[in-house]
Amino acid sequence: MEKFNVTPEELFDLAAKIGGKLLLALAVLIIGLIVIKLMTKGIVKVMKRTNLDATLVPFLKSIFNIILKVLLVISVMGMVGIQMTSFIALIGAAGLALGLALQGTLQNFAGGVMILIFKPFKVGDYIEAQGHAGSVKEIQIFNTVLATPDNSLVIIPNSPLSTNSMKNYSAMETRRIDFSFGIGYGDDIDKSKALLMKLAQGNELVLKDPAAMVVVEALADSSVNLKLRVWVKSPDYWNLFFGMTEDVKKAFDKDEISIPYPQQDVHLIK
Repeated sequence: MEKFNVTPEELFDLAAKIGGKLLLALAVLIIGLIVIKLMTKGIVKVMKRTNLDATLVPFLKSIFNIILKVLLVISVMGMVGIQMTSFIALIGAAGLALGLALQGTLQNFAGGVMILIFKPFKVGDYIEAQGHAGSVKEIQIFNTVLATPDNSLVIIPNSPLSTNSMKNYSAMETRRIDFSFGIGYGDDIDKSKALLMKLAQGNELVLKDPAAMVVVEALADSSVNLKLRVWVKSPDYWNLFFGMTEDVKKAFDKDEISIPYPQQDVHLIK
């Protein structure tokens, strides 16, 4: 059996050579990560200054960050002495395996691309999807982040967002609000309708075109239900909704128009 005679000096030189490469590679890696972080921040500032669509900023930021980090890792591995041809072949094989294992993640990436291309919603829109509702805060490469009205964050994968139904409340400039108010059977219908129309026409948030309308919606068990239908600019929806509800209650009380609650008449037979 052949013996290898290695002197301590040769071992020390070899360790110093390898150790020097590792230390240099580690230093390049740390400095590179810092530089990538600064470059990413700089690119985001440039994109915002050029008035780029706010929807694209976080998506492009994520892709740019990932590409730079992959290039940095490849460079560091080359400094250590790893043969890049073998490494690339290994990455190809591993990529195939990962692609099969991470089908859902790749679908989310594809969903993000589809959202950016077809733009069913954008950053700032108020949407309802997958059982959640909120304002779109970010569209990332794999997920979309919503901020709910109570200031919670909801993270929804992009794949179901791009393939399933979704309701965008901010897509149209105007929206319609249907109010339903019940009055007693003994109250004057014409008087009640005129009062509702007066409140609608006197509210500055209600649009003149299309015009407001008041109709009898139903003769319910305990009340006559009147429907007030008005149009409003989308950003003013909730202000008008809450304000009009309060105004109608005060006006009905002032004019002695009852708002009945469910009740039953019981007849006792002796």
